[in-house]
Amino acid sequence: MPTVDASTGRVPEARWVHSPNSDARPLGAEPELIVIHGISLPPGRYGGPWIDRLFTNTLPSAADPYFATIQDLQVSSHVLIARDGSLTQYVSFSMRAWHAGSSNWCGREGCNDFSIGIELEGTDDERYDDRQYPVLAALIASLQQAYPTLASGAVAGHSDIAPGRKTDPGPAFDWGRLERELIAAGGRLRRGPA
Repeated sequence: MPTVDASTGRVPEARWVHSPNSDARPLGAEPELIVIHGISLPPGRYGGPWIDRLFTNTLPSAADPYFATIQDLQVSSHVLIARDGSLTQYVSFSMRAWHAGSSNWCGREGCNDFSIGIELEGTDDERYDDRQYPVLAALIASLQQAYPTLASGAVAGHSDIAPGRKTDPGPAFDWGRLERELIAAGGRLRRGPA
């Protein structure tokens, strides 16, 4: 199961692919929120190099018609959990990943400044893989232990911080299961204001 090294901001068990779509957090900003996303490229298809390519600005527009519509995006996430439960890390947790876009959490704008983004390979309307939940729960619990500012258990979906603009992780994501697995892993889940 994944662990977090707070001194490096890395998950030692994760494959590392550096994303240039990141920068320093604002002075004094610490991670206080974990944001769960869902992604598949092309939409509804799993596997392949395309998420890595999107997050490293090397997505070839000719590989799929959809890619031409997103090729110029400069986005990233801290971590991806693939369908098989494997982990890829793109941005150190100490840095700001560009995952949330225009967003608001409990009246605070710009969630990238104070959040950690976790992508799950999946779609809004297809069940997430059973192998992803225990890895997600262990990662969140480890993040909460490594960073005291995450100890409150604040976890949101992308749809929670960008309603009307984003829908992921969607109705296929089982929040109840995440909460059960997170409690078993020694973590906490809080979906609203403290």
